Amino acid sequence: MRYPIPELAPGEWHESEIEVEKSRFIAWVAHAPKVADFEALLAEARRQHPNASHHCSAYIAGPPGEQVHIGFSDDGEPGGTAGRPMFQALDGDGIGQVGAVVTRYFGGTKLGTGGLARAYTQALVTALESLPRGECIERRPLKIRVDFAGEADARQWCQGQDIPVQAVDYGAEGVTLTLGWPSEQSTDLSELSTRLKGRIESLDHQAG
Repeated sequence: MRYPIPELAPGEWHESEIEVEKSRFIAWVAHAPKVADFEALLAEARRQHPNASHHCSAYIAGPPGEQVHIGFSDDGEPGGTAGRPMFQALDGDGIGQVGAVVTRYFGGTKLGTGGLARAYTQALVTALESLPRGECIERRPLKIRVDFAGEADARQWCQGQDIPVQAVDYGAEGVTLTLGWPSEQSTDLSELSTRLKGRIESLDHQAG
């Protein structure tokens, strides 16, 4: 499975701001592969804006469609007017491993439930539109064994295919490489086998 994720380093966030009826809505978006990453973003928003009226939030700490490591909060706004619309914005975007906080400074004019939902959605969507994005490729371990002379060629082939070598084990029978094979891709080592003149053995039961 391939899906977009925020291209931000740990501890970094993307920020944007809108104003609706004199209320400020400051959106924070961060890479959140774990719930703890989202919690760190929320804590930072509260630390930097201790006098804000609300810090509403939503997160998907996993791939799009994640059902377990998800959540949202209205943080004192009327129920369903902030956290859920924010979560729906994330879900509709198709992005994964993402945490979002929208900090609000009340401007004196009540927006009503519909107005609040639109404002929180707009604040987050505006941030998502300018968010730097990378791609997450889910991978599974695939073990292959090559002879010592073939290790360098095998590594070079893997690099050209953007397949990471996750572990190496040297034994009497040769070199065992554990590859991070894309989960959505069937195992096809024919090209590498040709390159190594057949001096390769797959230790993966899924190999075809």
